[in-house]
Amino acid sequence: MKPLRHILEKMHPVFDKGGKLEKFYPLYESIDTFLYTPGEVTSTASHVRDSLDLKRMMSIVVLALLPCVLMAMYNTGYQANVAISKQGIDSLSGWRGTVLETIGVDHNPNSLVADMAYGALYFFPIYIVCMTIGGVWEVLFSIVRKHEVNEGFLVTGLLFPLTLPPTIPLWQVALGISFGVVIGKEVFGGTGRNFLNPALTARAFLYFAYPAAITGDKVWTALDGITQATPLGELAAATSELGMNAISVSWSQAFLGQVNGSIGETSTLACIIGAFVLIASGIGSWRIMAGVLAGGMGLSTLLWLLGSDTNSMFAMPPWWHLVVGGYAFGLVFMATDPVSASMTDKGKWFYGILIGAMTILIRVINPAFPEGVMLAILFGNVFAPLIDYFVVQANIKKRLARNVA
Repeated sequence: MKPLRHILEKMHPVFDKGGKLEKFYPLYESIDTFLYTPGEVTSTASHVRDSLDLKRMMSIVVLALLPCVLMAMYNTGYQANVAISKQGIDSLSGWRGTVLETIGVDHNPNSLVADMAYGALYFFPIYIVCMTIGGVWEVLFSIVRKHEVNEGFLVTGLLFPLTLPPTIPLWQVALGISFGVVIGKEVFGGTGRNFLNPALTARAFLYFAYPAAITGDKVWTALDGITQATPLGELAAATSELGMNAISVSWSQAFLGQVNGSIGETSTLACIIGAFVLIASGIGSWRIMAGVLAGGMGLSTLLWLLGSDTNSMFAMPPWWHLVVGGYAFGLVFMATDPVSASMTDKGKWFYGILIGAMTILIRVINPAFPEGVMLAILFGNVFAPLIDYFVVQANIKKRLARNVA
């Protein structure tokens, strides 16, 4: 790596203040600090809480997301190969079919290699478009503002593709991530200043602007002409008499992630592994996770016990809510966003409970939108500053009362 280090040092004067490419210093700096540790040190007294800087924090979050990424590729390919086997299709049309034939991969759903290869041909184009377009916006705003390119986009650029269906058009991916980065974050000042989760902001934009590409039965299986509903969609469309019998998969399949759904949100097991990584590293708040779990399980238990003669969603037990849709993914990776979530310890409990309860309320009471996690977290983001305000004010009153006494 010494030759590369030498090249970067030789290029530094060109991008430094007074150089010919001074305006593009943020781009040079982002590449330099991504490959190597920054060489600057403090020249005066400093207070360091710990060694966890933004780069290390984002790297750990990406590491925690890897189980979801692997499951995203496997399950996308698995669901498609199962459908191919049922339809008796010998070969696929288009460039994906050509690639699979070239590398000698068949359509056997029992083959891990076949499932991973097919899924990768859907996941990586979405991921590459997202990182490329979003990265261009990040660099552009950094150049205009003369700020560093923050590593926060590494997480946003991975979270957003995992929340999308595999068949989404790539131009919509580009449009969605542009909206999330520009409107959801940069207009408020960039990383650390946004009050909404950028990845969810991007997905919410696509959901309301192009609902046909985000919802419905046709978007979940990566195969033209094949429609399969998600477990939530199956139950929402069923009659109340049919109840849980409408769901065509078992609880264990839903827990592992072998169901239709957004690319990376299906596996609760993968999310649990990620949760352990985030909690152990101190990045993800266990209070928020526990609050979302408590709020969701509490309200879902109440509605399940009440039941309904007209709404089939009331029949879903609380343990099923944990393994269907994006509940686990949102609980672990979205609700715990340190920028848009509550900051106070007590506020994190209220914030999490609010998100959990709102998710179940939207899912069950409104079967037309049988997910709810996305809107619940964005709703919690909006109320997070207000929650922290009341927590701080209550603490001030308590301290004043104690001092007066």
